[in-house]
Amino acid sequence: MDIAVTKRKENIAEYILYLWQLEDLLRAMQFSPEAIYSQLVAPRQIDEGVKHEYLIWYMDIVNLLRKEGKEESGHLEHTLHLIGDMHNLHLQLMQHPIGEHYRKTFGALAPQLPMLRGLIKKEDICDTELCFRALYAVMLYRIKGDEKRAEAIKDTMELVSPVIAELAAMYGKVERGEIDLYKDM
Repeated sequence: MDIAVTKRKENIAEYILYLWQLEDLLRAMQFSPEAIYSQLVAPRQIDEGVKHEYLIWYMDIVNLLRKEGKEESGHLEHTLHLIGDMHNLHLQLMQHPIGEHYRKTFGALAPQLPMLRGLIKKEDICDTELCFRALYAVMLYRIKGDEKRAEAIKDTMELVSPVIAELAAMYGKVERGEIDLYKDM
């Protein structure tokens, strides 16, 4: 809970990837409140009352996964909506003067997108979601120790990471009112 709150404030991309990892972790624990408590809550050095709040937060995510029919796979609508918001920002940055540096960063990645789309096997998703899925896949490969697969798309990831990092930074600035997308238009 505290990690999610911090990541949400500081970096929307890390927040999304953290929640995706948490979804898979909760599935691996078979949504068991006992397992969630013993593995994710009990080890924390916090007050017992706060531990109860943490358990409730994790169980709220479990309930959302169940409600959305994503007990086996898939990602919460919340994160997919955030990616949609980020994609809308991507589209604006591709057109507005303030997005000049972002366009150059994305331009380096653009030729790799068809190959990446083929690897991810998701034709019906926007480029921003494709990038998130690729980042998450590589993260899972590394967690599982499948360095061969992670290495196979390393060059592409070196292009994806800067795009998502810059998009996330711009998203945060827009969200905090630090930049005006329509300035100089």
